[in-house]
Amino acid sequence: MQSTTNRGSGGPRVERRSIDFVPENERHGSPAQQFTLWFGANMQITAIVDGALAVLFGADALWAIIGLLIGNILGGAVMALHAAQGPKLGLPQMISSRAQFGILGAVIPLVLVVIMYLGFAATGTVLAGQAVDQILHTGTPAIGMAIFGALTILVATLGYKYIHMMGRIATIVGILGFTYLGIRLFTSHDVGALLGSGNFEFPTFLLAISLSAGWQLTYGPYVADYSRYLPSKTPARKTFLASYLGTVIGSQWSMTLGALFAALALPKGERFLDGQVAFLGNMSGGGLIAVIIYLVVVTGKLTVNTLNAYGGYMTMLTSVTAFTRKTGVATWTRFAYVVGFIGLSVLIAVMASPDFIANFKNFVLLLLMVFIPWSSINLVDYYLISKEKVDIPALYDLDGRYGRWNKTALLTYAVGIIVQIPFLAQSLYTGPMTELLGGADISWLVGLVVTALVFYPLAKRNSNAPSHMIYPAGSDPEVLQPLSNRVPNMPAV
Repeated sequence: MQSTTNRGSGGPRVERRSIDFVPENERHGSPAQQFTLWFGANMQITAIVDGALAVLFGADALWAIIGLLIGNILGGAVMALHAAQGPKLGLPQMISSRAQFGILGAVIPLVLVVIMYLGFAATGTVLAGQAVDQILHTGTPAIGMAIFGALTILVATLGYKYIHMMGRIATIVGILGFTYLGIRLFTSHDVGALLGSGNFEFPTFLLAISLSAGWQLTYGPYVADYSRYLPSKTPARKTFLASYLGTVIGSQWSMTLGALFAALALPKGERFLDGQVAFLGNMSGGGLIAVIIYLVVVTGKLTVNTLNAYGGYMTMLTSVTAFTRKTGVATWTRFAYVVGFIGLSVLIAVMASPDFIANFKNFVLLLLMVFIPWSSINLVDYYLISKEKVDIPALYDLDGRYGRWNKTALLTYAVGIIVQIPFLAQSLYTGPMTELLGGADISWLVGLVVTALVFYPLAKRNSNAPSHMIYPAGSDPEVLQPLSNRVPNMPAV
């Protein structure tokens, strides 16, 4: 199916590509767009809440901020390694995972990915709905959630170019809004006292690391969706750095504010958990400034919620087409998928909002359990075994190179989940190793390392990776490059 999007020229157009390969003549943009997208997507209130959780569950503000930074640095590196795959493959992230799991086998983690997108879309809708309600004074947060859902449907249906445009807007708005909140915090309160009021506790320090690492790692299943339109010759290093710096700086900025806000609220007995959006409004000074801050909240949440809706649509379509063998769909199909996805997320948001914070903490940590093994398998195969060589047509062929099921990957995936269980620290279950560690949750680290160690030798022995990149017929970027790009010192023609 052809796209109306050309190499960045022309007026705004609705994206028409879906899970199919993006040919070279439709590639556009630069790595700088990855920075603004991921920076803007992280300058938002849910990241503030994630940072606040580290303090609200026991960490001193200073050590919480340090732990959050470590987690962002480690998790962001994994996230950016996924982003670097986009320009080379020209594919959505979860389509490329068929190379590891098989075409039907990849559906198993895909189902879990859809649940993840729904969870984040719903939790984001709760907070954005509160902000819309504060602006409109409807008195009914559900109305704000519905309005926010409609905005998400609009941007997600328009597609890739509009999503990146939202990233640029969110970057500017986020910098202005969060800088103002930071100034208010430092000029109105004794931040030094907040940072020096507690002691180091290892379990809560590790919890802070896990919260931010989990935040970054859950981007993995869709991060390449937003770099796949970059020209195939874009250096992987530049895509990595742009995505990495954007997501680490943006998330750390937001989470640091969250940790400080939570530390500020605790001594005064304020209920930060019961009104995060209103807390930001009060911090801003109220009045018109508060309305502006609420708009900042909506803008940031709209950016990341659009990523969830777009990624959710891609993931559902990848699952369905594993059985239908289609490589693309009509634009109206995108709209139907997105409407259904967002409609369900809004319904979940309305039903789950009273227990939002407690559920969110458990949700983020639980997601680590199922996505760490997937991420480890994908990265080990792509960078160490296949060495960035993929047979793209075979990703759509049940009888092709990758087949229906990859037992090695699926069994390793199961092992990667199981080995984490003794190290879990969840409200419903605490593993025996967690108790020995004083309550610290390191399941994500165990899952990442063990999965890689188990998968690498097994997959290396049974590898069927091609000796070179295989592109769809007529779309090999080496062939499509101008002669002046392929032959040294040859003039352009």
